[in-house]
Amino acid sequence: MSATNAFETDLLELIFQGLTITSVAQNAAAPATSLYISLHTADPGETGDQTTSEATYTSYARIAVARDATGFTVSGSSATNFAATLFPTCTGGSNIITHFGIGLSLSGAGTLLLVGSLTTPLLVTNTIAPVFQAGQLVASVD
Repeated sequence: MSATNAFETDLLELIFQGLTITSVAQNAAAPATSLYISLHTADPGETGDQTTSEATYTSYARIAVARDATGFTVSGSSATNFAATLFPTCTGGSNIITHFGIGLSLSGAGTLLLVGSLTTPLLVTNTIAPVFQAGQLVASVD
């Protein structure tokens, strides 16, 4: 069984923009106002959390993104970052970033909702600030 295209869009709008799926699901009474983008050195997999293979370079931190149309764009079965997403500049250590995650917590082993792979791995070394332009981070359901 697979989801219809219309439901895929509705589901992503519920997750990323807090929009109700009429007669099916509504946003929580006290909904999350942000989602948190994390960087990963390997695929966290379907059983991972936000800390699984998470970046460890010095100064790294997850980025809060508004859970609405100013944070994410939804089109069809994909959601993308609406604006450029800038991570802190590396001040020590290094990582090769291969994946990004979208989760519920600013820190710790929070729930990881979706994971995407980068088209090209990103080497983060001293003085590098990872930045992803609008539309560059793509999370899909299918």
